[in-house]
Amino acid sequence: MGITIVLSLLSGVALFLYGMSLMGDGLKKAAGEKLELILYKLTNTPLKGVLLGTGVTALIQSSSATSVMVVGFVNSGMMKVAQAIGIIMGANIGTSITGWILCLSYIDGTGGVAQILSTATISAIVAILGILFKMISKKAVGKNVGDIMLGFAILMVGMQTMSGAMSPLKDDPHFVNMLTMFSNPILGILVGILFTAVLQSASASIGILQALSVMGGISFATAFPITMGIGVGAACPVLLSSIGSNKNGVRTALVYLFNDVFGMVFWSIAFYSVNYFVHFEFLDMVMSPVSIAILNTVFRMATVMILFPFIKWIEKLVCFLVKDDPEEVADQADFDLLEERFLAYPALAIRQSHTAMYGMEKKARKNILRAITLLSDYSDNQYQKVQEKEKLIDKYEDKVGTYLMQLTGKSLTEHQSKQVSILLRTLTDFERMGDHGVNISLTANELYEKKIAFSPEAEVELRILEDAVREILQVTLDAFSTNDIEKAAHVEPLREVIISLCNEMKSRHTLRLQSGKCEWKQGFSYNNLLTDFERIAAHCSNVAIALMETRASALDPHAYQKKIRQKNNPIYLKMYAGYEESYRLPRFKSGKKKL
Repeated sequence: MGITIVLSLLSGVALFLYGMSLMGDGLKKAAGEKLELILYKLTNTPLKGVLLGTGVTALIQSSSATSVMVVGFVNSGMMKVAQAIGIIMGANIGTSITGWILCLSYIDGTGGVAQILSTATISAIVAILGILFKMISKKAVGKNVGDIMLGFAILMVGMQTMSGAMSPLKDDPHFVNMLTMFSNPILGILVGILFTAVLQSASASIGILQALSVMGGISFATAFPITMGIGVGAACPVLLSSIGSNKNGVRTALVYLFNDVFGMVFWSIAFYSVNYFVHFEFLDMVMSPVSIAILNTVFRMATVMILFPFIKWIEKLVCFLVKDDPEEVADQADFDLLEERFLAYPALAIRQSHTAMYGMEKKARKNILRAITLLSDYSDNQYQKVQEKEKLIDKYEDKVGTYLMQLTGKSLTEHQSKQVSILLRTLTDFERMGDHGVNISLTANELYEKKIAFSPEAEVELRILEDAVREILQVTLDAFSTNDIEKAAHVEPLREVIISLCNEMKSRHTLRLQSGKCEWKQGFSYNNLLTDFERIAAHCSNVAIALMETRASALDPHAYQKKIRQKNNPIYLKMYAGYEESYRLPRFKSGKKKL
């Protein structure tokens, strides 16, 4: 294998991955929640999933492409693993349609309909339509549809590139001899696996096997084990697509692999065990393109029929092999609290929403702390984790917000209506806290990429402010979890201290910039951090005030705020003095000003 083939193969992999990413992102933007509903309706039973997978794959002529899309859906949360299993089973049936289309080219020896329906032609048409949508459409939906089409075309071109890189092998006489001599079941299965893993396409492998059969050198004894191996080898691009996916994405890719592995193992044992005693005469039958297409379709349909009753067991197996993190289990548990049946009981639904929001606040707090850590100990892995967790926080806002809005349509007491309204406001504060955590991570990334470092004095001051922000987040979390009004009362004085710290640090940093201790390029990042910390504290204050509103009989929140502004409340003054002492900045040394 020359360097040219290797480079061509790698370029195909790159195009394949980029096309998958572009298509998935465009699909999610264009369809949003509607796609999730459509997919759920079409795959809410295993049989519907099989039929959908068969139909889609028959159209795009690639089980790998269908399964890659499904991996993307599951990875983005649009589809569950159980729904994906049926589609993948159907994809294994649908991909056999390509073999039948290729048979058309052998009717009169010309390309005919097979050429019109080729992957290259379909990819070209889709690419042209995609670029037209992208360039002509003025609406975002049209441009997103263009991205989907272009992503699909690039994905298919990538698969063609990978196949084309290795296609010279089919003209190699040594390779042809090796392929036709594998009537030994084990060796035949292995060559089918390896050959398809290299070509990255089961359809291409079947097509080449059909082409070889025209020479009359392929018997059933050779074609059957190779066909079984081709199914397993086709899992390679799907497994490749799961790189970088979450655990459910990886599980979906494994489903594709296990589907063909289980089918191969079952039919190998069943067929060759019976043959040991019966000795099938058709093993020496010379195969034609049509008979290979029949074999491929029958084998795949029979495999699906055998595995169909065990869909739940397959799901349990992949979940056992790819275990959830405790955090992910907790996340799902929070969403499971929002049971629609509880909407008929508002008091219970409000309590469930509060518990789910507590889980959201914990995630937001942890993500902010993760982002703060990046400022002193940057890690690409942790940076990416901040971005991923922000998506989860947004999902909390969507799920809980939708649930609370549904609750507003029920018969609520005046107090319950007030509780729901306050929870909706608080939900927004939690989500915005998460946004500021992302902002901090972006600043940390900029500092790392541009190799910007603050002065030692600025670093010391920043660590003090970070400690104050950590405490206000913890106090807010504790107060919200138990509706503790006394703890909530500690938030506002700490927020005032944080505001005072930010103002003083801005003034000091300006003086350092003027004296030359710090450079101007540091000023923007430093001020951005101070603004984000200040806004996090403000949202914590909003949550604390909201808690007090729910207990208005115990304390008037407006009167409380007025007392804070007047600073004549002895309890508040004592708490403020304590926090001010705990987070006092060191004495400022201005240094000699440069002229």
